[in-house]
Amino acid sequence: MVRALRKTDLEQVMELWLDANTRAHDFIPARYWADRREMVGELLPQAEVLVWEEDGVPQGFCGLNGDHLEGLFVRYGAQSRGIGKALLDAAKGRRDRLTLDVYQKNLGAAAFYRREGFGLQSEGVDENTGEAELHLVWECRPGVEQ
Repeated sequence: MVRALRKTDLEQVMELWLDANTRAHDFIPARYWADRREMVGELLPQAEVLVWEEDGVPQGFCGLNGDHLEGLFVRYGAQSRGIGKALLDAAKGRRDRLTLDVYQKNLGAAAFYRREGFGLQSEGVDENTGEAELHLVWECRPGVEQ
């Protein structure tokens, strides 16, 4: 079930965030993510965060900052069960347009977003990591089923 983030979710969501980033971005030192955990934990409640919950436990979440999808994360072991798609569909249902950034080396995520209707807007380099990234965009098209 998709719902809004609760204060009581924050610790579990942050653990999920750290684990998912470390696993998905093995080309970036794990210390990079650990060093940003506190900052992200402070910023996360300021965003619109959607959580996928099963049996009272967050299994995934995504964060929206305006029309920008800051990230979408699914707990290891709960992936490939439709949770990411459900979260993305919920985000699409709240916006007519979404943008996001994904590392080029994160092939699985890039393929997922393209499969879900995102197109390439531009390419760049993340100044924090030096890694190449893709800037993707999705727009709702009237009459086209999302």
